[in-house]
Amino acid sequence: MTNPADLTLPEMAARLRDGRLTAETLAQAHLDRIDARDSRVGAFVHVDKQAVLATARRADAELAQGLDRGPLHGICVAIKDIFDVAGWPVRYGSHLYRDRIAATDSAIVARLRETGAVPLGLVATYEMAIVGPGNDGLYPQPRNPWNPAHVTGGSSSGSAAAIAAGMVRVALGSDTGGSVRSPSAYCGTVGLKPTHDRLPLDGILPLAPSFDVPGAMGRTVAETALLYCALCGTPAEAPRLSLDGQRIGYARAWSLSPDAHPQIVHTTDAAASTLSLCGAEIRRVTLPPLPLMTAAAAVLIHAEGFQTHRAHLAGDGGRMGRMPYQSMAAGAVLTESDIAEARRAAGLLRACLDALLQEVDALILPTTLTPAPAFAEFASGQARWTPMCTLPFSMTGHPALSVPMGFSDGLPLGLQIVGRFDTEPLLLQIAAAFENATDHGALDATCFTWRPSPAPRQAPFFMTEETN
Repeated sequence: MTNPADLTLPEMAARLRDGRLTAETLAQAHLDRIDARDSRVGAFVHVDKQAVLATARRADAELAQGLDRGPLHGICVAIKDIFDVAGWPVRYGSHLYRDRIAATDSAIVARLRETGAVPLGLVATYEMAIVGPGNDGLYPQPRNPWNPAHVTGGSSSGSAAAIAAGMVRVALGSDTGGSVRSPSAYCGTVGLKPTHDRLPLDGILPLAPSFDVPGAMGRTVAETALLYCALCGTPAEAPRLSLDGQRIGYARAWSLSPDAHPQIVHTTDAAASTLSLCGAEIRRVTLPPLPLMTAAAAVLIHAEGFQTHRAHLAGDGGRMGRMPYQSMAAGAVLTESDIAEARRAAGLLRACLDALLQEVDALILPTTLTPAPAFAEFASGQARWTPMCTLPFSMTGHPALSVPMGFSDGLPLGLQIVGRFDTEPLLLQIAAAFENATDHGALDATCFTWRPSPAPRQAPFFMTEETN
């Protein structure tokens, strides 16, 4: 008999409505899974079992009375430890807030409750949702379920780890420079960063307000779409799996970065081939240089982060971990000229993207340029960015999604799909078609690892002229 925690969200929803499953039984299955597996991963930092079961029983009672709040009614969702949940110890992974109890729900959590979802618990974040993995925050950082010697990526580290380990199907994350997409890539899950300002930020720890975005993370594209649509209050429709007529730009040059793992370009080429087999027309496109765009985004994040948290640096910064302190303090030395130059670069990239996205419907490129690094690479405690292609699209505000695209040395790699503003349904459609054509991973609950599926059939992708 299938463990209820291993059902997909649509399967859970169907069984909740035909009487084969109750929300309480489903919640208990998730709690049992956390008890069985989280000691090896360390994703959850707070679970109130009685509150979880009480919320599940309320969901059951509503369904019994004919009140159906939608596809997430009775479904468990993990919450990143920067989203306020009334009465829960939301502490941002920091000793600065070790005694904090959230007074009210964040706007996103309030929306979740309106959908009938069951908040399952708080999952780890890099301290203050900045950089990591530090070893001096409030709690240890989660380990990658594929290989516990490797990181999960940040700052939505616990969200991705909990999903990848089969402890929950969907989770809330947040993305400032890639914090939904990079852990999704490192852990072989799906992560959607919506268009900036698409979802409310009230009750979420701020870092860089012009970058910060709540995001949806899930085991599959369809489940991620269900969570995202529920947060937006829009119906989730089954995507077309054919990409006939879609024009997709491939920014291949970013795969060839000196920081990229050798497998990245080959795997991204194969992803482009697969999308062409799904019916898409693949065009090579040129973006401004990745190092320049990443540096500009980093300048702006450091500048905004310093302004957001300067009181801590001037006062009780000694209780902050070394990595977040270094990252915030970096903003103090930036000049107005530095910031103005970064803004000019941001404007250049945004104009370039907007022009390209008139010629193509979406862009593809890697999410990160390497598989998940080992914890040993961070032993010095120095703050640093890991090589990824996410920062530029946080700077411009365009929606972007990461979907599993293959493996290197037994660790997942992610394909990033970027679109015009407010075209999340199209990104999800492209990702669903790619996922359906590849099925790069399947959770094997018996041995608690992800087992790669056979490589998909490949053919040379159909490349048209390069678009500038």
